Amino acid sequence: MRKIDINEVIDRARFNAFHWQVLFWCALIIIFDGYDLVIYGVVLPALMKDWGLTPLQAGALGSYALFGAMLGAIIFGSLSDRVGRKWIIAVCVILFSGFTLLNGLARDTTEFGLCRFMAGLGIGGVMPNVVALMSEYAPKKIRGTLVAIMFSGYSVGGILSSGLGIVLLPSFGWQSVFYVAAIPLLLLPLILRYLPESVGFMIRQGHEAQARAILHRVEPTFVSLPGDELIAPVLKATGAPVVQLFRDGRAIGTLMLCLVFFCCLLMIYALNSWLPKLMISAGYGLGSSLSFLLLMNVGAIFGAVGGGWLGDRLGLRRVLIVFFLLAAASISLLGFNSPTAMLHALVFIAGATTIGTQILAYSCVAEFFPMGIRSTGLGWISGIGRSGAISGPILGGVLVSIQLPLHLNFIVFAIPGCVAALAMCFVRQRNGRAKSQATTQTV
Repeated sequence: MRKIDINEVIDRARFNAFHWQVLFWCALIIIFDGYDLVIYGVVLPALMKDWGLTPLQAGALGSYALFGAMLGAIIFGSLSDRVGRKWIIAVCVILFSGFTLLNGLARDTTEFGLCRFMAGLGIGGVMPNVVALMSEYAPKKIRGTLVAIMFSGYSVGGILSSGLGIVLLPSFGWQSVFYVAAIPLLLLPLILRYLPESVGFMIRQGHEAQARAILHRVEPTFVSLPGDELIAPVLKATGAPVVQLFRDGRAIGTLMLCLVFFCCLLMIYALNSWLPKLMISAGYGLGSSLSFLLLMNVGAIFGAVGGGWLGDRLGLRRVLIVFFLLAAASISLLGFNSPTAMLHALVFIAGATTIGTQILAYSCVAEFFPMGIRSTGLGWISGIGRSGAISGPILGGVLVSIQLPLHLNFIVFAIPGCVAALAMCFVRQRNGRAKSQATTQTV
């Protein structure tokens, strides 16, 4: 009789069709998650015009989805470690797609804000779960790269949102871009069929046959004899899952990662919500201002994938520190009168080192925590960090309402980048799969 550690099987696996399947479905979910979240910045100028919103009102309205995302990340991130990731992901897809669709039918700010809050629950809840699922199945050598590629779907969604906004807004109004959100609801049966459940969860639930079948797909050379035991790491039951985030030397790292998420999400959502409006104020037309938002999300893809590749070789911590400093520099320069080519380059770099860096930060958190509390850690850290996302649109509304010079707005947006870089210096990256952090459970 052998004892087989499932992490060792997954770590040594070669990238194959099964990994493609997990990557495809997780990335597709994140694409529409990103679409639904970025969409507010796309329609903001039209909403302010149609409903006569002040900058403060617009900023507050933009924060409803982000407040929902904060709660969703905490609730669904923690819940999935107990009931499984697959069905939680499906529930979140229904929430963010269904209520974003209903946003297009909203008649006033109350209905609009309620739908954004409900959609936010799904937006926030799905992120930690797809990251945890992709991290669990990714081979060790390319784990950071695969998570970065998967999470780049967020930026693809932002590009799709901005691009459709340029095409649809002038002819069909702001409501039309919300109707596109119905697509994931049509794909839900396929998601439920082809997205696998967490193999660690299967073992904890005693579903041995399913776990063996999944491991064979992960690593086709894997052979399990009838008497073999599958071993999955789980933490000792010494407290609630959230308490485990601060045990075994993780307390400072957990707190610093919360601060990192707060700062990074503040920069992202301040820019996502107010970049088009600020560029209109600087004299650019609606189409041109939306193209900046599109370019920022294109940059995010390059930042995430390139940063993931560098992180697998140099360490994510080092890459994150450098990227945060580049984010602060590029954002602070956006408000100055620069040639068009230079301005485009700065927006591209800002996207690569804010949205792209946030994607890498999720991967960093996934590596920081053991499998048994990975979704809980991702959920709580991203949920607490969402307070930065809530603050971003409100901060932008305050700055616009007091009519600061354009360059000062961007300098304020850049300060959190320096704070995040400093916070990352205190994070000591740990191997989330280390046996020293866990006991084992067998079936």
